[in-house]
Amino acid sequence: MQENENSTNPSSDLTGKEQPLTGGDNQPKGEQVEERAEPIVSGKRVAKNAIALYFRMFISMAVGFYASRVILNVLGVDDYGINSAVGSIVTMMGFLKASMSGATSRFLTFELGRNDKQKLSDTFSSAMIIHLGIMLLVFVLGETVGLWFLENKMVIPPERMVAARWVYQANIIGAMLHITQVPYNAVIIAHEKMNIYAYFDILGVTLRLLILYLLVIGDFDKLILYSILSLSVSIFMMSLYRIYCIRHYPESHFHFIWRKDILKPMLSFSGWDLYGNLSNMARTQGVIVLVNLFFGLVANAAVSIAFTVQGIVMKFTSGISTAVRPQIVKTFSVGDYDRMSSLVYMSAKYLYLLLLLVSVPVFMETHFVLELWLKIVPDFTVWLVRWMIIFNFSALMSVVMVMGIHATGKVKRVSLINGTLYLSVIPVSYIMYKYNGNLYSAFIYNALAVFVGCLCNVYTLGLTVKQITLGRFLKKVLLPIIPITLVALGVAYLPRLFYQEGFIRFIIVGFSSTIVIFAITYTTAEAEVQELIKKRILKYVKIG
Repeated sequence: MQENENSTNPSSDLTGKEQPLTGGDNQPKGEQVEERAEPIVSGKRVAKNAIALYFRMFISMAVGFYASRVILNVLGVDDYGINSAVGSIVTMMGFLKASMSGATSRFLTFELGRNDKQKLSDTFSSAMIIHLGIMLLVFVLGETVGLWFLENKMVIPPERMVAARWVYQANIIGAMLHITQVPYNAVIIAHEKMNIYAYFDILGVTLRLLILYLLVIGDFDKLILYSILSLSVSIFMMSLYRIYCIRHYPESHFHFIWRKDILKPMLSFSGWDLYGNLSNMARTQGVIVLVNLFFGLVANAAVSIAFTVQGIVMKFTSGISTAVRPQIVKTFSVGDYDRMSSLVYMSAKYLYLLLLLVSVPVFMETHFVLELWLKIVPDFTVWLVRWMIIFNFSALMSVVMVMGIHATGKVKRVSLINGTLYLSVIPVSYIMYKYNGNLYSAFIYNALAVFVGCLCNVYTLGLTVKQITLGRFLKKVLLPIIPITLVALGVAYLPRLFYQEGFIRFIIVGFSSTIVIFAITYTTAEAEVQELIKKRILKYVKIG
């Protein structure tokens, strides 16, 4: 696919041809667009979905922490390590699934926004055909290269090799099923039924707690039992999702169809996305290797902890970004570019402030949080965590811009720019480590590279949607959040002058920074945001 990167017409599709976005006399033959029963853009829907996903995230995270500790105690360090190491072989093949997930979600949401039911159905079936092909590829790679690596290269005690094979095969089966699950998940996201995710996830979490109980009382090889039970729960949950989709959404009824006009742009989209995903994986793993080469195992442990904390903090915004994504794609699909640009700017701003809400207490009281969690805090960990938190802010705003770019379908430029910036982290970090010797330098450059990538994403999106420019991004997003950030950090720093490190200071820091962020955000918010907050507060007051 050749993109017209200088195009300012967002209504061109991935083939570069003009495509009408609504029904009427000009609609291409065979693609009838029906009248829409309800508006596709709803701030209330976004808020409702965000709350559902936020609730889901809290439960999943709490059970996840508890489950990790129980599984470690039951399996023991060696078997726990085998489970992680063997599973990582299959996980490394997941970049194919990740690339196609973005493409599937974008194209289904786009056609749903246009209300073109026939093409929506064909798009789902085309996506399923592609994922069946990926499933077959993963099976072949898993049972040849992957299995050879397990048998010949991994360091596993001979007496545990049988159990390792069980774990490996369970992971292969699970991975194959998860790949074919992607189109069904994309349908639910496209229809913005995020509450279904929340309900099903609560059920899944309950079943995983049952796994822990069976694991404790089971009189069988614990590692094999755990792999079988985990696979069983995954199969059951995926079956529920599929039954729900088939019963509620006609487009999720698979039929074999070979439409090149659908398959080609989806594969092209995912192909360019693949470069970015691979670069991101290479960046993360490359830095870990470099840290090991230059600083040793203690620094590696610190880096691992920093990545863990970064992921936990970032999860607090992932639910809302998932809720916003379909709205951005749908507004683009019907040509409502003013509303789309407003959604992009507001999402970048308020997701940043939501992340700030969680990050300020962790940033200011990093040592206390780590000591509470780990008891013993490795050297370097405190500032590594802080630099990863700083990285999160740039990454989050960049993700919002990428959601807009995905809506346009023009991913070539953004994948090349971001992928190259990600890859540059490896040689730049090597040079800095060799001649500077500062462990933090790679992480500082990492945060800087992602911020530059964010600005490039704004510019790239503006090539297609003229309402989005660097100047407006500065005015509507960066300038409002900078003073809020500085005031919140200043207020959070004050308790450090009067209290010793501990739980009381942590609570005061968290409470004071939260009040300040909420107060400034509300007083400076857009009228529609203030109205939404008022309605939510009044609703809970009436309930009380």
